[in-house]
Order: sequence, then C-alpha cells, then structure tokens
Amino acid sequence: MVKHSLTAHPQGGDEERGDRPRVSTYFHIHLVSDSTGETLNAMARAVCARFNDVLPIEHIYALIRSTRQLERALEEIAGAPGVVMHTIVDSGLRAALEDGCRRLEMPCIAALDPVVSAMSRYLGAKISTRVGAQHALDNDYFDRIEALNYAIANDDGQGGQDLDQADVVLVGVSRTSKTPTSIYLAHRGIRSANVPLVPGQDPPAKLFNVKGKLIVGLTASPDRLIQIRRNRLLSLREDRESDYVDVEAVRSEIIQARRLFERMGWPVIDVTRRSIEETAAAIMNLLSGGRGQVDV
Repeated sequence: MVKHSLTAHPQGGDEERGDRPRVSTYFHIHLVSDSTGETLNAMARAVCARFNDVLPIEHIYALIRSTRQLERALEEIAGAPGVVMHTIVDSGLRAALEDGCRRLEMPCIAALDPVVSAMSRYLGAKISTRVGAQHALDNDYFDRIEALNYAIANDDGQGGQDLDQADVVLVGVSRTSKTPTSIYLAHRGIRSANVPLVPGQDPPAKLFNVKGKLIVGLTASPDRLIQIRRNRLLSLREDRESDYVDVEAVRSEIIQARRLFERMGWPVIDVTRRSIEETAAAIMNLLSGGRGQVDV
C-alpha cells in the first residue's frame, strides 16, 4: 500500500540570501489517493519543481478505500511529519483524513478541489463521487493500449508495412529520443512509429510511400548526441572508439539527416534541449495545426 521514494528534481543555481548560498531542504510529502495515485503524484512533482533547492521525500498511499487502510496511512504519516496531499472522493474518508491531519498539526490539501469546484460552477454540473473515474475503461483507454502496442511493434523500423496506420512517423539518427517519444505519445493515444537513419544505408523505401501522414524529423547537436551515445556504450561495457561517437562522423550523420528532412519538406524538431514531454507536445501541436518546414 505504501511506497517510499526520494525524488530529486533538477534545480537551478544557488540563490543568494544575504550573500550566503541557500542549502537544499528535504521535506516529507504524503500523497493519499483512493485510486492509482498517478494524478496526485504528477501534480505534486509539478508543484515541487517550482521551488529551488527543495527536495521532496515522497510517500505514496494508493487505493485507500477503507477506514482501516486510512488508519495505516495516518500511522505512517505521523512518523514523518510533512505536507499531506490527497484526492480522496469519499466524504467519510476525507473527513477522517482531515481530522487526523489536524491532530498531527499537518497541512492537508485536497489537490483537485479548486479546479473541480471552478469547473462545476462554470458548467453548472453536479460533481461525480465515483472513485477512480478518470481511469474508466472507456474508448480512450483502449485507444491508448492500442497505440502502445502499435508503438512497440513499429519501434526502430520494425513492422514497417504498418506505417500507413500511424498518426505520426518519427525519423532520425540514433539516440534522438525516437523510442521514448513514441511511447510517450502512445500514452496520449497517438499511434507513433519511428524509423532510424543508419549511416551508409538508404532510408527504407516504405518511408517515402506513406501518404497523408505526419512525418517528423528529430535531430540534436553533435555534442549532445556523442554524450548520449558514449553513455549508451558505457552501459553496454563497450569502450572501443568507432564512428558511432566520432565527432566528424556524427556531424556527417546529422547533416545528411537534415538534408533529407529539407528535401522531403518534413518539419524538424531539435531535441537537444528538450525533454521527452516537450518534444511530444511539439509533435501534438503539429498534429493539430500547421506543418512548417523549419525547426519547432
């Protein structure tokens, strides 16, 4: 029921407080959910990322749906004072959690309440009290599962005959985040295939026969690619030098890829300084809008 994890968010430089650098602060944050806890966890991380030099120690209590489960969670919370956030729907359990936090003198935040209340007022609609409503097995859920299966089957040039079934095809040299971006898009219900550009080999003919689909070129700076590739080789315990990490060879790969993207008129995304989420967001924007021929 309970999982403890230390999450360290990348932070900016030290801020001055009376000419003294500020020391990183650790604190406990307790996330209590009657569902999977994914929504709450994402919200908590997004909020904590707004603070410099703050490192949350997360305690996640998922599927809290009975008084006994809540009592166990409160026992854990009492042992590590901090901030409590929750998405509990059941009014009885909510009241018990809030009462327990008052006794422990800890802040208790109903994370979704402000947004839900505002939406309810605007829509004039009654608020649902169904637990885990966002995880219903609806069409969107099955679309995401199908998209994930498709991304796996069409990863790194596999299953190329199915490119016509894709919503988007990602093209790029090795280590330009094609696979993780495809998987992220799949979790948004978007069918994404990816095709690698291999030095010394022509791109697969099937890539040029795809009609009416968004094809996006992914690129990165030579320095960034070499760094990622070296780390990949280290993870494989491979330390021999090769064109895979040679500066001139990598630059040539990128230039050839750029020329292909320009010749085909495909939009290009430079992933050098982008997270997977940012790259996926740019692709989703392309899917819903224009398809320019310059970097986005």
